[in-house]
Amino acid sequence: MASGTGNENSVNPVLRISQLDALELNKALEQLVWSQFTSCFHGFKPGVLTHIEPEVKAFLWLLLWRFTIYSKNATVGQAILNIQYKNNLSQTEKYQPLSKHQKLWYLIFTVGGRWLEERCYDLFSNRQLQSFCRIKHYVNFGAGLLKLCGLVNFLIFLQKGTFATLTERILGIRSVFCKPQSVRQVGFEYMNRELLWHGFAEFLIYLLPLINVQKLKLKLCSWCLPIANLSNSEKTSATHCKACSLCGDWPTMPHTIGCSHVFCYYCIKSNYLFDMYFTCPKCGSEVHSLQPLKYKVEMSELHV
Repeated sequence: MASGTGNENSVNPVLRISQLDALELNKALEQLVWSQFTSCFHGFKPGVLTHIEPEVKAFLWLLLWRFTIYSKNATVGQAILNIQYKNNLSQTEKYQPLSKHQKLWYLIFTVGGRWLEERCYDLFSNRQLQSFCRIKHYVNFGAGLLKLCGLVNFLIFLQKGTFATLTERILGIRSVFCKPQSVRQVGFEYMNRELLWHGFAEFLIYLLPLINVQKLKLKLCSWCLPIANLSNSEKTSATHCKACSLCGDWPTMPHTIGCSHVFCYYCIKSNYLFDMYFTCPKCGSEVHSLQPLKYKVEMSELHV
């Protein structure tokens, strides 16, 4: 990342959202690096990295610091968004890169601080001595105080737009754009389509449970295939109980509902449980009682 352009021109302040996006990209990169590293040890004994996990993480973050902050004055997330750190302690408004002391202290505050927090947690987790309990109390108090200071710093950042982290404020390093930013043309057509589609989907989710689809389907079937339009052979088949009035197949465990039509037991039972106001799709009769057929229909009669 060249800084010559920044030396010739005045620095450009960075939007708050861009600084927050850079922090999220840094976290995503760290998680990706750690997951890729741990995947190399899937074939080893479980827990092989447990005892040295803080040191391994610190070594990986040290490598990231070496090839980002130390060499380019910017993290990976900032490089993606065309942002880099500026030495805000300098008296000039021109771009000034970070000094070596600032880079080293950045390493100590970020990498060293996280390593110390994880290692102290492992050291004090199983200690029951009075002295260790007192030290643990002091460490927890210091960690809570730092988090409180970080919260206060974040509130100030939301108001003024500079120093997104407490480390940046302490070291006097500020995020600036590497090059002047051009005005971006933002189109809202895609967003409008997404909003309309989500609104339509929510409306359907609310409306569909209120519609009795099964009853509507049976009603349509009764309109398309009324009993009056059936042929003589179909009427005879229905009369002789050779077809279920719902599925049209040979009736399995034939039952009636009080009319002259026959249904499979599972067809009529499922429809009646689904809709207590179920009516026969052929004649429109309501379900008075579900009774098994009083005479048997032999399978040989199907081919007669």
